[in-house]
Amino acid sequence: MGNYHRPGNFLARSVKSASRTSGNIEEHEFSVFRKTTMTQACEDDMKGIEMTKTQSFARLLTFTVMFVAITVARADEPGGTKPIDIGSRLELFVDQYLIDSLQGVTRELHSPERKGAVFTFDRPWEGGATGCVTVFDDGIPGGVPYYRMYYVGTPMRGEYKDFPDIFGSAVVCCAESRDGIEWTRPKLDLFVGEFTDRYGKKFTLPAPNNVVWVGQGRFVSTNDNFVPFKDTNPACKPEARYKAISRYLGGDTPSDPRPKPDDTNYPWAPGVGLVAFQSPDGIHWSLMQEERIIKKTETDAQNVAFWDSVRGQYVCYNRVWSKDGAHWRSIATLTSKDFLHWSDPPVWLEYSGVPGGVPQEHLYDDAILPYFRAPHIYLGFILRLVGGREWVKGFPEDQVSDAVFMSSRDGVHFDRSFMEGWIRPGKDPERQSWIHGNTSPAWGLLQTVPDELSVYWVDHFKRLECMPQLQRGTLRLDGFVSVHAKYAGGEFTTKPLTFKGRELTMNISTSAVGSVRVELQDDAGTAIPGFALADCPPIYGDAIEEVVKWKAGSDVSALAGKPVRLRFVMTDADLYSIRFRD
Repeated sequence: MGNYHRPGNFLARSVKSASRTSGNIEEHEFSVFRKTTMTQACEDDMKGIEMTKTQSFARLLTFTVMFVAITVARADEPGGTKPIDIGSRLELFVDQYLIDSLQGVTRELHSPERKGAVFTFDRPWEGGATGCVTVFDDGIPGGVPYYRMYYVGTPMRGEYKDFPDIFGSAVVCCAESRDGIEWTRPKLDLFVGEFTDRYGKKFTLPAPNNVVWVGQGRFVSTNDNFVPFKDTNPACKPEARYKAISRYLGGDTPSDPRPKPDDTNYPWAPGVGLVAFQSPDGIHWSLMQEERIIKKTETDAQNVAFWDSVRGQYVCYNRVWSKDGAHWRSIATLTSKDFLHWSDPPVWLEYSGVPGGVPQEHLYDDAILPYFRAPHIYLGFILRLVGGREWVKGFPEDQVSDAVFMSSRDGVHFDRSFMEGWIRPGKDPERQSWIHGNTSPAWGLLQTVPDELSVYWVDHFKRLECMPQLQRGTLRLDGFVSVHAKYAGGEFTTKPLTFKGRELTMNISTSAVGSVRVELQDDAGTAIPGFALADCPPIYGDAIEEVVKWKAGSDVSALAGKPVRLRFVMTDADLYSIRFRD
């Protein structure tokens, strides 16, 4: 029947498991321990000392309990065998958190499939430097999906020789869509007439327009880098159902001049920071308070914030400089319970996943968010700048850019196993996307059809010859990273897990000759009877939730709550995610 159903082998299996993973307990040590204990119990009886059978059993039981306690305690140490409790939540393979070993298979990053431009920023109040895009699902009014987009419209009014004073007025705009493909500008006319930009120049907003915020006076700089989100905090007040953070350069008091950051104020300047906004409907915005909510930051990037439903707190990601003083553009994070009072100081993100360490790079716009299908996992779509590369002759900045992918399970430590570009500038005969700032990812993901995600980014940025466009790309649901097997095949095994549920589902894609088979093992790596590889017929096809079946069926509820390992044997197939469900 195998060791799984032999109670007498429990201790031997436990110590083997502990020995193979922690290195702290050797198998021979337990053999000596077991032999000494049982021999001593027999010798005590044979010597005729006054010891009853109950006392002898109690002694053996005491030693057994002590051993199990040591094993469990050591399992909590790094490298121990304490199982990972995944419950019934969706798990992705964006990192190696669940994976114990890989043989003949690899984790592969998948880039969005380009679907073309879905929006052109061509209105007079938009134009060449428009960006800082946010998208989110705002519900299903009347049974029809409703998606919102926000962006900062910024015309370019000069030639490159006038850089950087070529940018016009910045205003916050919104658009809406029913399918994530066709976007329209609502006619709002909340701001019509003459205004002053942060350079002191006048500009006019005609009617009709879709502008939702124009800061003036001390708060004129809040028009830049305005990033909203819909607050899902159950305790959120109705008047603050929508929140945003935005750039602030207004000084600490009304009499302060606009600060000019320089190296003497590194890594941030006095008076610079982020301020908080609120709105009851996502259209009518107001400051939550005049004071900055975050002071230790650099501001010329897409700083983002959101409510983390798993951890019960607000999270902000903001641009800073690297801690080493080398002026690498970097990212830090802060947390808050009320959106007004934030942790201090910021915590710089830490990266892993590359042998020898992750190299320094300029990481700029930080579209980091919880993945809505697995909110315990953060996904990051980051604009990466690469200096010293001139592509457009005569452009004043010799930089190009692309977007990279990363992930985290705690919001601070990010896996950067995939250093390659996630979104490339692409083929562009006019070279409009091969200057820095292009391929800047929008903050947000939309499930535009049941089995598909839409992601967005901006190209043709900072060009006078054409207008910026919002590009759309698609991925299969959960399709960021897969465990990939070629035709020759391979396999991988998870660490010990515990789960809740009745059946196991997989998000898979195979070829006509490809397949996936699954074996359930005990925590020592022994196949569980009825769930061995030989009991699992080859599974093939393309499905988001393919139920795993063995000869006896799909019911795994008898194993719920018990440590198990999952062994996947694959050929010409991709596995994107797994979930146990009822």
